[in-house]
Amino acid sequence: MMENAPPRQLPVRLPPVANELLSSWIARHAAFYAVPPLVMLRHCLPEVRSLRAADLHLSVDQAIRLAGMFATEPAGVRRMTFTNVAQSSRRLIAVRPQQSCPNCSARRTEPEPTLRSQLVGWRLTCPACRGLFRDTDGRELPSPFRQYRAAAIRGERLLDDEAEHGIVTWTSPTEIARLLLMRRIPRPIPRESDLWRFRVLGAIIPDLDGIVAAEQENLPTPASPILRLHMRPALLAGIAIVERAGPEMLRMLRHHMVGDNRFRFTDTTERMIAQAHWPRPSVQLQLI
Repeated sequence: MMENAPPRQLPVRLPPVANELLSSWIARHAAFYAVPPLVMLRHCLPEVRSLRAADLHLSVDQAIRLAGMFATEPAGVRRMTFTNVAQSSRRLIAVRPQQSCPNCSARRTEPEPTLRSQLVGWRLTCPACRGLFRDTDGRELPSPFRQYRAAAIRGERLLDDEAEHGIVTWTSPTEIARLLLMRRIPRPIPRESDLWRFRVLGAIIPDLDGIVAAEQENLPTPASPILRLHMRPALLAGIAIVERAGPEMLRMLRHHMVGDNRFRFTDTTERMIAQAHWPRPSVQLQLI
């Protein structure tokens, strides 16, 4: 083959499933051609080091080259990735599928593709049918936060608007999520061995502290704020409550912090408030 010649189309192309992740589509082609997925990817894009990199950082030029190989449109290839997801929301994209939709999965054939929505940590519901997700292992763990369902769905919408459409209200809901997962010190101060379970979120969702203790559920850090599916409604509801209450609720929450954590929390919240997209009127703080 001549150097710099345009890439040749694959002789057999498999149609993508709606909302399929790019790495899944490439992996299904790799299975068809009996080669490892990374070999298939690098046959098309030699400079890309991993399937994860293709999902997160596919350039326009790379999308054009892939589209040429698979006889499709570059825009369609880009939509299979997270390239256009807001940078602030990238920490909510998991490495492996976190959830699946029982309704949509029942209509697909084997091997089952991986959908974009299965990796996002901001959803409770399937974007295709609006049904509730379940864990990828098929378990249906009932959420202990069902009473916060309406607020959680609103939090899901806020995060989805930011991630997929670049739309925020007065501040970033992803930044609110990070703040709510910071450590807090309750009063009276508990034993040192119990401090691991107290987060700022528990000051908004009173049920949280007891449920975390009962389930020994060590919540994730602000650096990777993806909660397990049955615990996720608490964080999504907390985001919605703070967003609706406005900046003064963030200032109120800093009183639950001490030391360096309080300094970091205050510094971040004041920066968020200073950069607020539009002023919010004062509203009564409500938990639901």
